[in-house]
Parts: sequence; C-alpha cells; structure tokens
Amino acid sequence: MTRHAELRQAFGHFGTGVAIIGLHNRDNQPVGLTINSFASVSLEPALLSWCLANDSQLFDDVANAEHFSVNILAADQIELSGRMAGSSSHVFKAEELDETDTKAPVLRGALAQFDCHVHHKVQAGDHLMLIGGIDAARQCAQGRAPLIYFRGNYAALADGS
Repeated sequence: MTRHAELRQAFGHFGTGVAIIGLHNRDNQPVGLTINSFASVSLEPALLSWCLANDSQLFDDVANAEHFSVNILAADQIELSGRMAGSSSHVFKAEELDETDTKAPVLRGALAQFDCHVHHKVQAGDHLMLIGGIDAARQCAQGRAPLIYFRGNYAALADGS
C-alpha cells in the first residue's frame, strides 16, 4: 500500500459531515462542489474553513471567488452530494437554490447555510485552504439526520435530533 493510500485510509476513520460549497463561476453560473473538510475556526470574528484540492475542476473559480456559501447536507441529499463530487457538471439547477440577498448561491433543503466572504487563502501542500468570514448563518431543517462520510462511504445518524 502506498503512503498516499495509507493516509487516505487513516483519515477515513474520522467521520465527517458533508457539505456543498456554492459560488458563481467565471460565467456567473451558480456552481457547487462537495466537501468534507469543513471546520469552525472562530466565533469572534465569525470564521470557518474548508479545503480544495489543487487539481479540482473548480479550482480557478474558487481561487477567484470573493463570496461562497457552505451548505450542510442532510442524509436524504446523497444524490446531490454525489453529483457535485463527480467530474460532470457542477452547475446547480434553479430549483435547487434558495432565493437570498447574498452574493453566493445557497442550497434549498440544507440543514444549515453559511454565507461567506473570502477572508484568507492559504496554499497548503496539494490543497488550497479557504478561511471564510461568515456574513450570515441559518439553521434550515430541524429534525433531519445529517449526511456523514466515513471510511470512504456515506452514512447517516439514526436520529437527526
């Protein structure tokens, strides 16, 4: 087993939530990508972080974005997560987005939404770490189970409360 494979397997033992980043691409289309590298950074100032692989199809769009959203997924959003994680189109369908007055697209049906501006970017190995300043946060869907990623597979908690 290669060191890369060993690391992926070891990191896979840490169960994480699944989120979709929403932003506008260079053609001003709302696009999304699935992540599991989301973390709270600070409450004051309100900051969060996430990481993007340097070889991501959306790397240039993300690197040039000024605003983005983080949308925490529910267990029943596996199909959407898979589509936004794949190598096909990352463009959202209009019916997947909520109307807001923010500059980043937010996902309808997410458990929680964070509207952010780019606070800082850090190149870290083969990833770009983005630190977002949180402009707004909303809890959207109480009582639904979150989508979890563990050992390379999706999972869900038995109870979403």
